[in-house]
Amino acid sequence: MAQELYHAVGKRKRAIARIWMRPGRGLITINNKPMNEYLTRDSDQATIMGPLKLTDTLARYDIAANVRGGGVAGQAGAIRHGISRALVSINPDLRSPLKKAEFLTRDPRIKERKKYGQPGARKRFQYSKR
Repeated sequence: MAQELYHAVGKRKRAIARIWMRPGRGLITINNKPMNEYLTRDSDQATIMGPLKLTDTLARYDIAANVRGGGVAGQAGAIRHGISRALVSINPDLRSPLKKAEFLTRDPRIKERKKYGQPGARKRFQYSKR
């Protein structure tokens, strides 16, 4: 009998995370590295653990994440989004608490594009009267 495998995709800023969850002991690997080796900041690790702590599924699933693009914080946010989506596909009853905690909402904020005739997206060249 094949073991149950759940898949979801999470996104934040430019980062895209593909998440695979299966029943297990709570091991989390990101790009084939243990979570605490890939994410060195405690805040990023806490970000990923958010949906698992909220739903009391901390040691119930093994999680494998492939993440690319963006920075470290954006990648952590993308993994959190993907884990939340995977938990909902496992148990639809978890949708309400995850949605209330805003873990299922894709953060729409992205980098604003540079405009022509300016040095940046919002910055302007210094005005010279004479």
